[in-house]
Amino acid sequence: MPARPKRSSCELDNCSSPWLSKTLIFPVRCYFLARNLDNQLAKTDIELPIQRIAIAVIAMGLAILLGIFGWQRFQASDPYVQAVLTSPGDPVQGHAIFQINCAGCHGMEADGRIGPSLKEISTRKSRVSLIQQVISGKTPPMPKFQPSPQTMADLLEYLEKL
Repeated sequence: MPARPKRSSCELDNCSSPWLSKTLIFPVRCYFLARNLDNQLAKTDIELPIQRIAIAVIAMGLAILLGIFGWQRFQASDPYVQAVLTSPGDPVQGHAIFQINCAGCHGMEADGRIGPSLKEISTRKSRVSLIQQVISGKTPPMPKFQPSPQTMADLLEYLEKL
């Protein structure tokens, strides 16, 4: 059996007319193959940067979340904070402590005066951040308080009832 002549990859294998194959089918088929290749290259050129940006955004989001949770874990590991969080608080005692130490700035009903309103503060701040706020004094004009863990637990219980 004689060897078949090699055909271009764009030619149809079962074409009976060499003239038809070279003049009509071959160019049309090559055009569509080339166009398909161009579309694939264009998609790759566009998709690759978008994928990289998406991965970078996801990575940054995860890093931020891990940082937030890590910081809260770090704060919660403080022995004072642990003592406050494990102590049962008494809201009645907490109210008395609030009237003595806090009402001058935050109002008798915790609705705000010089200091902000503390109504529903437990929906805006975590227990740990409330403790840090009271003992740090980092937001002037709020002074720095150093209550005992039980006193802080009582105050915290009262603030959560507001």
